[in-house]
Amino acid sequence: MNYDWDWASLGESLPLLWEGFKTTVLATVLGTLVAAVLGLLVAMAGRATGRAVTVPVRAATEFVRSTPLLVQLAGAYAVFHTVDPLTIGIAVLGIHYASYLSEVYRAGIDAVPKGQWEACRALSMTPRRTWRAVILPQAVRNVLPALGNYAIAMFKETPFLAVITVQEMVAEAREYGATHFVYAETFTLAGLIFLAASYPTSLLMRKLEKRLGH
Repeated sequence: MNYDWDWASLGESLPLLWEGFKTTVLATVLGTLVAAVLGLLVAMAGRATGRAVTVPVRAATEFVRSTPLLVQLAGAYAVFHTVDPLTIGIAVLGIHYASYLSEVYRAGIDAVPKGQWEACRALSMTPRRTWRAVILPQAVRNVLPALGNYAIAMFKETPFLAVITVQEMVAEAREYGATHFVYAETFTLAGLIFLAASYPTSLLMRKLEKRLGH
């Protein structure tokens, strides 16, 4: 059985895929912001001295890491079904990746030389000022490449949002393919768009990592 590639469908489906792509980018950008902020807070909470803080934080982090993103999305959608699905998706993506970024931040904080901490204490700087002015700027600089790589990974996992009815790019490709019987064309186009967006970004992250490493 021969299959005739439908070139016309590529142009016809592109506007729909573009709308889905904008949703994909929005979910990635906002999800990354949530993950970056929440991951930092989790990392700092993990350094607290009281077990009343560290134990629940570590338990929650391990739970998120040990369960699939797909299950987390479906579970959150079932519980918060009255909330906008895209909002749920952004929150779940952010929380999921925050659990990984917290370890990245922890490593970045641990990489700050001990002399920096000692100098802050010698200058009688408050803990808040120590973190804001000395530790966090250095730690964040250390984790920027990893943060970018996780953002790319999140971008490629946004198709999972279709499970909770978010019309991201792959969902739009599947819908167009189902109505016009051109799955191969639309999924290929979606894949090429993913490649065109993520590959240059990954190259930039590699250059940034090399630059910060020197």
